[in-house]
Amino acid sequence: MNRTLVIGDIHGGLRALHQIMERANVTTDDTLIFLGDYVDGWSQSPEVIDYLIALSTKQTCVFIRGNHDELLLDWLTGNTKNFDELMWFKHGGEATITAYAKVLEEKKNTHIAFLKSLQNYYLDDQNRLFIHAGFTNMNGVAYEYFPKLFYWDRTLWETALALDENIKPSSRFYPKRFKLYKEIYIGHTPVTHIEKMIPIQKACVWNIDTGAAFKGPLTILDVATKEFWQSEPLHNLYFDEKGRN
Repeated sequence: MNRTLVIGDIHGGLRALHQIMERANVTTDDTLIFLGDYVDGWSQSPEVIDYLIALSTKQTCVFIRGNHDELLLDWLTGNTKNFDELMWFKHGGEATITAYAKVLEEKKNTHIAFLKSLQNYYLDDQNRLFIHAGFTNMNGVAYEYFPKLFYWDRTLWETALALDENIKPSSRFYPKRFKLYKEIYIGHTPVTHIEKMIPIQKACVWNIDTGAAFKGPLTILDVATKEFWQSEPLHNLYFDEKGRN
Protein backbone atom coordinates (compact mmCIF):
# COMPACT_ATOMS: atom_id res chain seq x y z
CA MET A 1 0.00 0.00 0.00
CA ASN A 2 1.35 3.42 -0.96
CA ARG A 3 1.55 5.68 2.06
CA THR A 4 2.46 9.33 2.40
CA LEU A 5 4.69 9.72 5.44
CA VAL A 6 5.87 13.01 6.93
CA ILE A 7 9.07 13.29 8.97
CA GLY A 8 9.96 15.95 11.55
CA ASP A 9 13.20 17.84 12.19
CA ILE A 10 16.21 15.44 12.18
CA HIS A 11 19.02 17.79 13.31
CA GLY A 12 21.93 15.52 12.44
CA GLY A 13 20.45 12.45 14.16
CA LEU A 14 21.01 9.71 11.58
CA ARG A 15 20.64 6.90 14.14
CA ALA A 16 17.10 8.11 14.90
CA LEU A 17 16.30 8.35 11.19
CA HIS A 18 17.36 4.71 10.72
CA GLN A 19 15.14 3.74 13.68
CA ILE A 20 11.96 5.41 12.41
CA MET A 21 12.43 4.06 8.89
CA GLU A 22 12.63 0.58 10.39
CA ARG A 23 9.81 1.06 12.93
CA ALA A 24 7.42 2.46 10.30
CA ASN A 25 8.35 -0.38 7.91
CA VAL A 26 9.05 2.13 5.15
CA THR A 27 9.13 0.61 1.66
CA THR A 28 10.03 2.11 -1.73
CA ASP A 29 6.27 2.41 -2.43
CA ASP A 30 5.95 5.08 0.27
CA THR A 31 6.18 8.79 -0.47
CA LEU A 32 8.34 10.57 2.12
CA ILE A 33 7.95 14.25 2.94
CA PHE A 34 10.73 15.70 5.05
CA LEU A 35 9.89 18.96 6.85
CA GLY A 36 13.44 20.35 6.98
CA ASP A 37 16.19 20.98 9.54
CA TYR A 38 18.25 17.98 8.49
CA VAL A 39 21.34 19.44 10.20
CA ASP A 40 22.66 21.16 13.35
CA GLY A 41 22.50 19.45 16.71
CA TRP A 42 23.94 15.93 16.67
CA SER A 43 27.20 14.88 15.04
CA GLN A 44 25.93 13.26 11.82
CA SER A 45 24.67 16.18 9.72
CA PRO A 46 26.79 15.29 6.64
CA GLU A 47 25.75 11.62 6.91
CA VAL A 48 22.06 12.61 7.15
CA ILE A 49 22.37 14.55 3.88
CA ASP A 50 24.19 11.62 2.22
CA TYR A 51 21.40 9.29 3.38
CA LEU A 52 18.64 11.58 2.06
CA ILE A 53 20.34 12.00 -1.33
CA ALA A 54 20.67 8.19 -1.65
CA LEU A 55 17.08 7.67 -0.50
CA SER A 56 15.75 10.00 -3.20
CA THR A 57 17.20 7.72 -5.88
CA LYS A 58 15.05 4.82 -4.61
CA GLN A 59 11.66 6.40 -3.93
CA THR A 60 9.59 9.56 -4.07
CA CYS A 61 10.92 12.09 -1.58
CA VAL A 62 9.97 15.71 -0.98
CA PHE A 63 12.58 17.77 0.82
CA ILE A 64 11.40 21.02 2.45
CA ARG A 65 13.85 23.77 3.41
CA GLY A 66 14.41 24.42 7.10
CA ASN A 67 16.12 27.46 8.62
CA HIS A 68 19.11 25.36 9.74
CA ASP A 69 19.52 24.00 6.21
CA GLU A 70 19.66 27.57 4.90
CA LEU A 71 22.21 28.52 7.59
CA LEU A 72 24.42 25.59 6.58
CA LEU A 73 24.13 26.54 2.90
CA ASP A 74 25.18 30.11 3.71
CA TRP A 75 28.15 28.83 5.72
CA LEU A 76 29.26 26.31 3.06
CA THR A 77 29.07 28.93 0.29
CA GLY A 78 30.70 31.70 2.35
CA ASN A 79 27.57 33.83 2.23
CA THR A 80 28.05 35.05 5.79
CA LYS A 81 27.77 38.84 5.54
CA ASN A 82 24.35 38.83 7.28
CA PHE A 83 25.15 35.78 9.36
CA ASP A 84 25.68 35.62 13.11
CA GLU A 85 28.13 32.72 13.24
CA LEU A 86 28.31 32.75 17.04
CA MET A 87 24.52 32.48 17.32
CA TRP A 88 24.47 29.59 14.82
CA PHE A 89 27.35 27.94 16.71
CA LYS A 90 25.26 27.98 19.91
CA HIS A 91 22.15 26.58 18.21
CA GLY A 92 23.64 23.39 16.81
CA GLY A 93 26.11 24.80 14.29
CA GLU A 94 29.13 23.80 16.36
CA ALA A 95 28.53 20.06 15.82
CA THR A 96 27.97 20.71 12.10
CA ILE A 97 31.21 22.68 11.66
CA THR A 98 33.13 19.91 13.46
CA ALA A 99 31.53 17.22 11.27
CA TYR A 100 32.23 19.10 8.01
CA ALA A 101 35.94 19.42 8.87
CA LYS A 102 36.24 15.78 7.73
CA VAL A 103 34.17 16.16 4.55
CA LEU A 104 35.95 16.40 1.18
CA GLU A 105 35.35 19.36 -1.14
CA GLU A 106 33.65 17.23 -3.79
CA LYS A 107 31.11 15.92 -1.29
CA LYS A 108 30.56 19.44 0.08
CA ASN A 109 29.62 20.52 -3.46
CA THR A 110 27.07 17.67 -3.65
CA HIS A 111 25.60 18.84 -0.34
CA ILE A 112 25.47 22.46 -1.55
CA ALA A 113 23.49 21.27 -4.61
CA PHE A 114 21.11 19.34 -2.34
CA LEU A 115 20.59 22.34 -0.03
CA LYS A 116 19.93 24.62 -2.99
CA SER A 117 17.34 22.16 -4.36
CA LEU A 118 15.13 22.22 -1.24
CA GLN A 119 11.55 23.42 -1.62
CA ASN A 120 10.03 26.23 0.44
CA TYR A 121 6.79 24.25 0.77
CA TYR A 122 4.83 21.45 -0.82
CA LEU A 123 1.09 21.54 -1.50
CA ASP A 124 -0.39 18.16 -2.45
CA ASP A 125 -3.42 17.36 -4.60
CA GLN A 126 -5.62 17.14 -1.51
CA ASN A 127 -4.83 20.74 -0.46
CA ARG A 128 -2.54 19.63 2.37
CA LEU A 129 0.36 22.00 2.96
CA PHE A 130 3.79 20.81 4.13
CA ILE A 131 6.09 23.61 5.29
CA HIS A 132 8.95 23.90 7.76
CA ALA A 133 7.73 26.79 9.93
CA GLY A 134 4.67 28.61 8.61
CA PHE A 135 3.57 31.63 6.58
CA THR A 136 2.11 35.01 7.46
CA ASN A 137 0.08 36.14 4.45
CA MET A 138 -3.67 35.81 5.06
CA ASN A 139 -4.16 34.63 1.47
CA GLY A 140 -1.67 31.78 1.70
CA VAL A 141 1.80 30.74 0.66
CA ALA A 142 1.54 31.92 -2.94
CA TYR A 143 1.13 35.50 -1.66
CA GLU A 144 3.92 35.54 0.95
CA TYR A 145 6.06 38.69 0.61
CA PHE A 146 8.98 37.33 2.62
CA PRO A 147 9.86 33.74 1.60
CA LYS A 148 12.30 33.39 4.54
CA LEU A 149 9.20 33.24 6.77
CA PHE A 150 8.44 29.81 5.29
CA TYR A 151 11.33 28.51 7.41
CA TRP A 152 11.49 31.07 10.24
CA ASP A 153 7.85 31.94 11.15
CA ARG A 154 6.48 30.96 14.56
CA THR A 155 3.22 32.92 14.47
CA LEU A 156 1.23 30.19 12.67
CA TRP A 157 1.91 27.66 15.43
CA GLU A 158 1.59 30.26 18.20
CA THR A 159 -1.82 31.30 16.84
CA ALA A 160 -2.93 27.67 16.58
CA LEU A 161 -1.91 27.04 20.20
CA ALA A 162 -3.69 30.16 21.46
CA LEU A 163 -6.90 29.64 19.47
CA ASP A 164 -10.06 29.33 21.56
CA GLU A 165 -11.51 25.95 20.57
CA ASN A 166 -15.04 27.35 20.94
CA ILE A 167 -14.54 29.70 17.98
CA LYS A 168 -16.08 28.05 14.90
CA PRO A 169 -14.42 28.26 11.47
CA SER A 170 -17.54 30.18 10.31
CA SER A 171 -16.83 32.96 12.82
CA ARG A 172 -15.37 36.24 11.60
CA PHE A 173 -12.83 35.89 14.42
CA TYR A 174 -11.51 32.53 13.18
CA PRO A 175 -7.96 33.00 11.78
CA LYS A 176 -8.15 33.13 8.01
CA ARG A 177 -4.83 31.23 7.67
CA PHE A 178 -6.51 28.11 9.09
CA LYS A 179 -9.28 28.13 6.47
CA LEU A 180 -7.00 27.98 3.42
CA TYR A 181 -5.71 24.40 3.59
CA LYS A 182 -7.22 21.08 4.57
CA GLU A 183 -4.24 20.39 6.83
CA ILE A 184 -0.89 22.06 7.47
CA TYR A 185 2.13 20.01 8.55
CA ILE A 186 4.99 21.87 10.22
CA GLY A 187 8.16 21.36 12.23
CA HIS A 188 10.44 24.15 13.50
CA THR A 189 8.96 24.79 16.96
CA PRO A 190 9.37 21.66 19.11
CA VAL A 191 6.23 20.46 20.90
CA THR A 192 8.54 19.86 23.88
CA HIS A 193 8.03 23.60 24.53
CA ILE A 194 4.51 22.65 25.67
CA GLU A 195 5.85 19.53 27.42
CA LYS A 196 4.70 17.06 24.75
CA MET A 197 6.70 14.47 22.84
CA ILE A 198 4.18 13.30 20.27
CA PRO A 199 2.73 15.05 17.18
CA ILE A 200 0.21 17.70 18.25
CA GLN A 201 -2.78 18.94 16.26
CA LYS A 202 -4.21 22.40 16.86
CA ALA A 203 -6.88 23.68 14.46
CA CYS A 204 -5.75 22.28 11.07
CA VAL A 205 -2.06 22.43 12.01
CA TRP A 206 -0.06 19.29 12.79
CA ASN A 207 3.30 19.87 14.47
CA ILE A 208 5.66 16.93 13.88
CA ASP A 209 8.77 18.42 15.55
CA THR A 210 8.96 16.29 18.69
CA GLY A 211 12.22 17.78 19.93
CA ALA A 212 14.84 15.51 18.31
CA ALA A 213 17.43 18.32 18.55
CA PHE A 214 17.02 18.26 22.32
CA LYS A 215 15.74 15.40 24.50
CA GLY A 216 12.80 14.27 22.38
CA PRO A 217 12.41 11.53 19.75
CA LEU A 218 12.29 11.82 15.96
CA THR A 219 8.82 11.21 14.51
CA ILE A 220 7.38 9.85 11.26
CA LEU A 221 3.61 10.09 10.71
CA ASP A 222 1.21 8.53 8.21
CA VAL A 223 -0.69 11.50 6.77
CA ALA A 224 -3.82 9.44 5.96
CA THR A 225 -4.24 7.50 9.22
CA LYS A 226 -2.28 9.73 11.67
CA GLU A 227 -0.50 6.63 12.98
CA PHE A 228 3.05 7.55 13.95
CA TRP A 229 6.33 5.93 14.95
CA GLN A 230 9.16 7.39 16.99
CA SER A 231 12.83 6.82 17.66
CA GLU A 232 14.44 6.65 21.07
CA PRO A 233 15.05 10.12 22.54
CA LEU A 234 18.16 11.34 20.75
CA HIS A 235 20.25 12.10 23.81
CA ASN A 236 20.05 8.33 24.53
CA LEU A 237 21.21 7.48 21.01
CA TYR A 238 24.03 10.04 21.19
CA PHE A 239 24.77 9.65 24.90
CA ASP A 240 28.26 11.15 24.64
CA GLU A 241 27.07 14.35 22.89
CA LYS A 242 25.13 17.38 24.01
CA GLY A 243 23.04 18.04 20.88
CA ARG A 244 21.31 21.39 21.41
CA ASN A 245 20.81 20.80 25.14
